[in-house]
Amino acid sequence: MNTSDVFYESSDVDPVGEFDKMDIPDTILRGIFSHGWEKPSPIQQKAIQPFISGRDMIAQAQSGTGKTGSFCIGSMARIDSTLKKPQVLMLSPVHDLAIQTYNIVKSLASFSDIQSTLLIGKGLGGIGLSSRYSDRKDIPEPDFNAHVIVGTPGRVLDCIRRRKLSNDNLKVFILDEADEILSKGFKEQIRNIFSTIPEEVQITLFSATMPPDILELSNSFMRNPTRILVNSEELTLEGIKQFYVYVDSEQQKIDVLEDIYETISVTQAILFVNSKPKAIQLKEILEKQNYTISVMHGGLNQYERNDVLNSFRSGHERILIATDILSRGIDIQQISLVINYDMPFRVEQYIHRIGRSGRYGRKGVGINLIVPNDVHALKRIEQFYATSIESLPQNYGSYL
Repeated sequence: MNTSDVFYESSDVDPVGEFDKMDIPDTILRGIFSHGWEKPSPIQQKAIQPFISGRDMIAQAQSGTGKTGSFCIGSMARIDSTLKKPQVLMLSPVHDLAIQTYNIVKSLASFSDIQSTLLIGKGLGGIGLSSRYSDRKDIPEPDFNAHVIVGTPGRVLDCIRRRKLSNDNLKVFILDEADEILSKGFKEQIRNIFSTIPEEVQITLFSATMPPDILELSNSFMRNPTRILVNSEELTLEGIKQFYVYVDSEQQKIDVLEDIYETISVTQAILFVNSKPKAIQLKEILEKQNYTISVMHGGLNQYERNDVLNSFRSGHERILIATDILSRGIDIQQISLVINYDMPFRVEQYIHRIGRSGRYGRKGVGINLIVPNDVHALKRIEQFYATSIESLPQNYGSYL
């Protein structure tokens, strides 16, 4: 079922086209403009104002269109900075995304008295910092009385159980990448966190995809939420040209990469694979052919993942091989090309991968390398997103 079949857009939500026409405090407005945001994106135009009004919300929009800004701005506008207690709790499914959100909150709050803290896995912004992070000024010791708590479910729940973090004054509870964070792996942790929050807390879910089972689950803990969906044509990866290359074997995928490397070499590309062993193997193969490659997978610790991302962002490598750990929300501004070396296992994951290119207001290209067994998966993706994926043309580089 297409997600657009189960979403509706509230008829009473009117877009607001300027930040300064929303009920945003002046101190936050200064942070917004200083951060470099001049005009709200479509999802921000629709979501921020009802968010500020305190309504429960389910918001779905393509990756890279400003969802994080929507809930950061909306929730920060609700904070009473004179009360030095946690009032906003933002949960992300992975460390990298939590760090990114935390940095946005800090930037937006730079002209206000709003304080934030980061609670993620052991040793990094958690109960105690490991020695390799203890001297890093950008990740301070946790402040359990900060207005905004940004974290991952396991660490936040641990802090609650240790009575270091109290939700007694909480106003807003945000689940980022909600379909992932409400999945089976996190469900018990989220249920336990829910049991500690006041009944009147505003609950908001944000994601690029909202499968029907997640929507059904949300009915059990949300109060008549405002549902905001960008137009269906925007959900189908508008601004991203999608192509496929049909090959007979895995070896031919390597040949295809060699053929397009000239184009890759003048920009940066992410290659998505489905497993850690595949990522390592592909890196070794390409390095033997003198390609400069970095790799990102779940086997790396947080310190190693940060190093990989920082090195890639700085342009030291042209190609980043990654598993789906990178597909959710991590913003790498300069990416214009994403290659699905392996087709994703789940159709919902496609938009998260391809959305790494063509971030809001920019164009991008997604290329899918398919073997005979992938033909059906490609058709399901086209049907699910009501989109068309064409055979790779000779002049595809002109789209980058």
